[in-house]
Amino acid sequence: MHFIDVGQGDCTFIAANGVTMLVDCGEDEVSDDVITYLTGLGVGRLDYLIATHPHSDHMGGMYRIIDTFDIGEVIVPHVPDEQIPAALFFERFLDSCESSGVTVTEAEAGRVIHIGSAEGEIVAPDGSFHEDVNDYSVSLFITHGSNTFLLTGDAGAESEAAMLKSGRLGKVTLYKAGHHGSAYSSTEELLREIEPQAAVISCGSDNPYGHPTKSTLRRLGMYTSQIYRTDLNGSIVVSSDGSKLTFSTERGA
Repeated sequence: MHFIDVGQGDCTFIAANGVTMLVDCGEDEVSDDVITYLTGLGVGRLDYLIATHPHSDHMGGMYRIIDTFDIGEVIVPHVPDEQIPAALFFERFLDSCESSGVTVTEAEAGRVIHIGSAEGEIVAPDGSFHEDVNDYSVSLFITHGSNTFLLTGDAGAESEAAMLKSGRLGKVTLYKAGHHGSAYSSTEELLREIEPQAAVISCGSDNPYGHPTKSTLRRLGMYTSQIYRTDLNGSIVVSSDGSKLTFSTERGA
């Protein structure tokens, strides 16, 4: 699992036994970096491409990804039309999906995606209406042997509460902190349920939002001292052998 440094944004690449998945890709301006990173790994096809929600820091450059790689399936959340931003990045995304003929499906909670020897279950969104588009974020609970991973996009407290109510979550070996370490994600209730052994935060250096917030770092610190950040560590690679995790970072420890 590669948490690719895209500044203030999200981009996670997952591969197991030749099956590949990319979850988000950051802003358009980092597209070249993401494409270079993936091609450097020998990636030519993405079996699954997930756009967690329609914000540019997560899918601003997704049209470039679709235009560059062979894509098996694009997975998006169902967001009411009136809540989808009238933005160029989203128009380009739709155009690329149409011109490439790629299969686009809406995420359904409970769907299990086989990623080689790993399994990813979609645990959100659950079809409920949300005022905040972030709460429509496609969230994944991934199992590889005894290791478990939780990726929640920009899901906030409302979506986290729905995940807890669903009963689909369990203890988590590695938690990718929601919404770049925002104060309104990674709630005490969620962390108490998942008891993360390690955490990764994807955020930009000196970002204007103050991510990650001190309150979030404090909450995470109650469960683990293993907190990795793309603003400090650059891209972070996590390898799972099914029983333990190995971390390597671009910089720092």
